[in-house]
Amino acid sequence: MIFDRIAILDWSAANRPRRGKDSIWLGHDSAPPENLPTRATAFDRLTALVEDALTRNQRLLIGADFAFGYPRGFARALTGQDNALALWQQLADRLQDDARNRSNRLEVAAEINRGLPGLGPFWFNPTKTDLPGLPRKGTTRHGHGFTDLRVTDRTRGAQSVWKLGGAGAVGSQVLTGLPVLWRLRAAFPGRIAAWPFEPPAPVTLAEVFPSLLAAPVRAATAAGPVRDAVQVTLLARALATLDHQGALAPLLVPPPAPKDEGWILGLGAEAALNAACPPASWR
Repeated sequence: MIFDRIAILDWSAANRPRRGKDSIWLGHDSAPPENLPTRATAFDRLTALVEDALTRNQRLLIGADFAFGYPRGFARALTGQDNALALWQQLADRLQDDARNRSNRLEVAAEINRGLPGLGPFWFNPTKTDLPGLPRKGTTRHGHGFTDLRVTDRTRGAQSVWKLGGAGAVGSQVLTGLPVLWRLRAAFPGRIAAWPFEPPAPVTLAEVFPSLLAAPVRAATAAGPVRDAVQVTLLARALATLDHQGALAPLLVPPPAPKDEGWILGLGAEAALNAACPPASWR
């Protein structure tokens, strides 16, 4: 067994405190899920979780449901390095996100676009105010030079990290989530690794995609519980089951993808993950 504890984070880029559907949920392998109303609250809870694990000398896996990298070449374009963690730091330096969930993520995306060739790659502006450099439609982008999907995104249900809003969009979650993980790593120097860019450490962060458990989640939510709460709990427990079986270690082998893009933990092992989480186990 690699990890003593596993927690899974479902993220939100909401502009105000929020609970319930489409808010932040933290699922655990051996405890009920927690609903966190703001990103600041989530950071504090993650900090406490890491502190507790390290104090107990326990190895902790934290999975986060947003991309850990961008399509190949983006990190180099912004930082001069094929290094996703350098990009995390730059986003953390640019993003402003207050205790009431008000962030400047759209302005950050527009600023980045203006520093790149063509128009894009980020798109979608839900506000009435035009932001120079940030197109409202993805079809108007041109000449920015990046693919829409990473290698690991070419799985059912994955969306482009460039799309900042709309149905199923993940782009704003990435822009607000990576700075939180960067700050968490900085709070515990040398104790937290970001997989697959770094080998597992006492605390390991990994990108996850709860939609890999579509069938068990669908079955468990038939009676009406919040989907986000169900899927983070099921995934935490499925990964813990695989770890007990010795089947998680092979999933942590460096993936066949560009080193700056990242990878979804468990991709390609959907059958094993689904078998490891009976729907009734989420409570």
